[in-house]
Amino acid sequence: MAKGRSHEKLEARLGYRFADPDLLDRALTHSSAVSPSKRIERSYQRLEFLGDRVLGLVVADMLYRRMPKANEGELSRSLNTLVRKETCAAIARQLDLGSEMNLGDSEARTGGANKDAILGDIAEAVIGAIFCDGGLGQAYEIVERLFGEQLDHAGHVRADPKTTLQEWAQGRGLEPPLYAEIERTGPDHAPEFTIAVRLGDFPAITATGPSKKLAEHKAAEAFLIRERVWRDTI
Repeated sequence: MAKGRSHEKLEARLGYRFADPDLLDRALTHSSAVSPSKRIERSYQRLEFLGDRVLGLVVADMLYRRMPKANEGELSRSLNTLVRKETCAAIARQLDLGSEMNLGDSEARTGGANKDAILGDIAEAVIGAIFCDGGLGQAYEIVERLFGEQLDHAGHVRADPKTTLQEWAQGRGLEPPLYAEIERTGPDHAPEFTIAVRLGDFPAITATGPSKKLAEHKAAEAFLIRERVWRDTI
């Protein structure tokens, strides 16, 4: 089997040198760059599966220790924020993984090296490769360093406002909140929706957004702030 390309500069950015460089090369290899018969063996897919679990374990432990007063729901929301593909893609860009990827011609032409989905997968695959090469201790150290800044802000991330409002209503024995479209304005290519949220005997509150979903979220958030469930700023 031919040896993969060298990734010494990436190893320097990671602060970790692989005993088995082939693991890193495999973590950086998209399935489009490998013949169908060798995709399981040579692409990042299996390492991404492993790295996703390693990342979840390490981040969960870090949150558990750093947020001693957080309840299960708060810990779960922070975990989901930190391990989602967008966050992993941001880490991948920080490490410039896009320039290190092995992509097939068609994927390269369509900008695969800058797609969040691929970048997120590659970041997790690299974590999986470090775990395989150096064990959990090395993976933990690198995840803590790479995700540290995001972790510092994780405790300040709000939950989904619609979910929070529904849980708040349930806790008071109320029917679920109702969302109604009040108005739609603007051209078809740039509409503005005004949505009202109604809950029990509380006064309705409205909000406007470029989609129904966003307007509903903004209305729920405004309701929570008005009733002092949430502060105006976090």
